[in-house]
Amino acid sequence: MLQRMVKVQVIGPKRNLDSIVDTLYQAGTIHLEDASRDHEQGGIILRRVEAKEADAIAASLSKIEGIQLVLPKKTPDLKKQKELIDSLSQKGQDAIILRAEEVIHELEATTRDLITRKTDLEFSISNFSRYQTVIEKILLIEGQIPALEGFEITIILIQGEFEGVLELIKEKLTQITKNQCELISAPIDEQNIATVVIFNRKYSSDVHTLLYSQNVNELRLPPEYLNRPLHEILVLNEERRIAAVKEVLEVEEELRELSLTWQDEVAALARLLRDRHEEIKVFNKFGQTDYTFVMLGWIPKKFLASTKKILHDTYGDEVVIDELPTTPDMMDEAPTFYDNPKILKPFEYLLSAISHPKYREIDPTPIFAVFFPLFFGLIVGDIAYGFIILGIALLLKKKFGERFDWIHPLMNLMIIASFPTIIFGFIFGEFFGDFGEHMGWLHPLEIMGVTWHRLDALIPMLVLSIAIGVFHIIFGLCLGIINQWTKMRCTKYVSECRKHICEKAGMIIVIISILILLGAVIQIIPNILMYPGILMLTIALAMIIYGGGVIASIEVISIISNVLSYARIMAIGTSSVVLALIANQFGGMMEVAIVGVIVAALIHLMNILLKMFVASLHSFRLHIVEFSPKFSEGGGKVYNPFGKGGRG
Repeated sequence: MLQRMVKVQVIGPKRNLDSIVDTLYQAGTIHLEDASRDHEQGGIILRRVEAKEADAIAASLSKIEGIQLVLPKKTPDLKKQKELIDSLSQKGQDAIILRAEEVIHELEATTRDLITRKTDLEFSISNFSRYQTVIEKILLIEGQIPALEGFEITIILIQGEFEGVLELIKEKLTQITKNQCELISAPIDEQNIATVVIFNRKYSSDVHTLLYSQNVNELRLPPEYLNRPLHEILVLNEERRIAAVKEVLEVEEELRELSLTWQDEVAALARLLRDRHEEIKVFNKFGQTDYTFVMLGWIPKKFLASTKKILHDTYGDEVVIDELPTTPDMMDEAPTFYDNPKILKPFEYLLSAISHPKYREIDPTPIFAVFFPLFFGLIVGDIAYGFIILGIALLLKKKFGERFDWIHPLMNLMIIASFPTIIFGFIFGEFFGDFGEHMGWLHPLEIMGVTWHRLDALIPMLVLSIAIGVFHIIFGLCLGIINQWTKMRCTKYVSECRKHICEKAGMIIVIISILILLGAVIQIIPNILMYPGILMLTIALAMIIYGGGVIASIEVISIISNVLSYARIMAIGTSSVVLALIANQFGGMMEVAIVGVIVAALIHLMNILLKMFVASLHSFRLHIVEFSPKFSEGGGKVYNPFGKGGRG
């Protein structure tokens, strides 16, 4: 439901700007407009409000969030956090910044040192593990490694497919070291080869430069490992790895102790600073004089009284919020706020993916909530499928609803759409396709002389789909006329709106006249009505040309195409029935009953998942492509209140 918006002006003492902004942020009801440009307001020149603390708050927030990220997570004490937030909020912004700086001074250096130490240790542990793996593999060739004083040993790792590069490296090393080097290789796994390189230490710099230039993975052993037997290196390496692991555990324990002491206060400060940061970002939208500030914005009429009460209870008569007089032209700039019942929220969420309607346009959500499930049910139309879709939606909502925000609205939409699916399944006599009919559980209903078995009633289903399309398109054009009539209250749009009304009315008459002519041709209505139909079509074309010009007459073809597009309801629904029948017949062909059941179940499940997507997609398309453009211009400004309840 479209909420009436009013334009408001908030005026208060500049000395209380921070606390007043915080109060309005907590209320979360005002959609702010820019009042920062130098202009006269009642004869007073307003200047931009400068937020002097913005940099300090941003810097403190960044550091506090960094500390929060480092501290191990524990179960939060929400009561303690609330008490800290309330206490610091009452003391004001300066107290919050001061306390944040004290906590940063206490924790920043300590946590930075601890996390750096932990990172270095974890890197060392990783290296120790690599040393362990490689040394164990080359231990078998230790007898081939000469123990020469003044020589250095390094290990390079090469993928087996590049083994040929070893000859090139050996040739260059021989030149660099004047033949004072040796290479001994051994496979360490199916893909990698470890090569021990022994060379005269005085050529160390040139050797390492060469190995780096060849882009090989060099495993340089620590100095204390050199000139030791490999088995001693293994023991020393394991001792150092165990010591590093122990030290990591000690660091983690220190961080846990810090978290137990500080996490709740850090979380409270992070929340307060985030709120202040959001608040202060809009300061440049406020105007000011030497002693007062001015805030302009829009607020839903139903929130105005409560917002006034909050300000009066906190600041008395020092802060005034006035409803400003507006003209129809000004209301054209008002933000759009559709506050629909909970059951309509999934459809509102889906429509938010496209352009929002303007303030005075009709809210399409309730209309979408009627026709989307109707189209979905007509396409799927199976009792068993409806119950399974309901079950899948409930399961996904329960399992993933908290993890993904989009799961809730989309699964709620599927839950709603499952009910017309079940109802139409009863009308069509479908339960897993024709399985229910074969079992004698149900049969297609006969309505208006037609037995609604979808494969036998293809023509009635096509006529029904087109009839729905005719009604839907005419309904959209009528809504478009209402929107244009409402828009005419803006004097600058009067001439334009009259032409649009004439054009849309002409489109309605075109559809009706074509139906009359078609009925006369196939002789379901008297032939004499063909002449009024031709006259109506002529008048309609004249109205369309008047409203939109000669080019608009081409839209007649487009609108006929829009109506025929609703035939997809019958076509996609029929494909669903056919696939269900294939599942039953294919399953029945299996000699082993359990195999037949499994095969049929898999095909039915594929059909259900496919139809969940396809039926949703085409139902949505019929609204967005065929229906909505008939009445909605789009491009509206979304109500985005400043505060916790807002989206920005």
